[in-house]
Amino acid sequence: MKRLKYFLIFLLPVTVGIAFESEGIQTYLPLFVFFVLVPLLELLIPKGWNTDEASETDLSNPDLYYNLLLYSLVPIQWIFMFYFLSQQNEGTEALTWWGHVFAMGLMCGIIGINVGHELGHRSARSDRFLGELLLLSSLENHFLPYHNRGHHTNVGTPKDPASARRNEWLFVFWFRSQIGSYIQAWQIETQRMRITKRLWFSLRNKMVVYTLAHLGLLFFIFFIFGAVALYAFLGASIFGIILLETVNYIEHYGLARKLKPNGKYELVKRYHSWNSNHLLGRAILFELSRHSEHHYKPDKPYQLLSRHESAPNMPTGYPGMMLLAFLPPLFFRIMNKAVDQALATSQ
Repeated sequence: MKRLKYFLIFLLPVTVGIAFESEGIQTYLPLFVFFVLVPLLELLIPKGWNTDEASETDLSNPDLYYNLLLYSLVPIQWIFMFYFLSQQNEGTEALTWWGHVFAMGLMCGIIGINVGHELGHRSARSDRFLGELLLLSSLENHFLPYHNRGHHTNVGTPKDPASARRNEWLFVFWFRSQIGSYIQAWQIETQRMRITKRLWFSLRNKMVVYTLAHLGLLFFIFFIFGAVALYAFLGASIFGIILLETVNYIEHYGLARKLKPNGKYELVKRYHSWNSNHLLGRAILFELSRHSEHHYKPDKPYQLLSRHESAPNMPTGYPGMMLLAFLPPLFFRIMNKAVDQALATSQ
């Protein structure tokens, strides 16, 4: 079961495929499954099911099986994307059109960005390239240089746009995080070009390459599939980005690193990220919800991430917390108490 639980991710393309072949309210099946059914089940699943850990054998013997699961999602993502684009026409009813856009957007967020994030942390260039292909499906490639060399360095400080501040509204955070991370990605790559003594406008500058790839993809979609398909692609990409930024919001909300007398911030600890050990969210998101361990050891493969007593825990799983974040007053009422408790425990 420890191995098989990650097959839950394939529930996403199955439900999205059903949505693509449906009309009207049935096209919203993926949203119902992942944002209604999954949160309800996470409340009902016994706590004991949420605690499985990597064994010593697992830690010493990384298994190709776990990588193949990730690799298989790359062609799946792009096959679904091109099928989605080929479906677009001006005669589609608005309810159905938006249902298809949200379904594809869910794949952009869960597979395109989340799995792209996992592969983007790998040392093998081939893995990182696959991660870049996935992130391209949401026009979110700037995520990689910013996330790996910006977010992981500055998390929990005012320098990091992806660390949500106490009492910051989700809808404000979306713009601050997305715009701020994009600007920092350019700054990081420009600085890298300066250090390596290259012009900023170089194909060695990842942000230049990503920008050209984004523009090339947009022109390709427009000329091959038409304007309606381009609008649908942009809608799905934006929805995927909204899912990313909502996850960013709940992962670090209110948890700030202390500024030391020497002007530097304390090292990143497990208590600077929120954890969630709920089984379904962990399996579907490839252990992203064990986020404290990911920040403590960023190069650790997803299947080896474990829970730790020093990590603060969210009241429920990621899908439930994401829904709660859309109700800022209620979110603040619940999470501010948890923040105070987490900060007190870390003293």
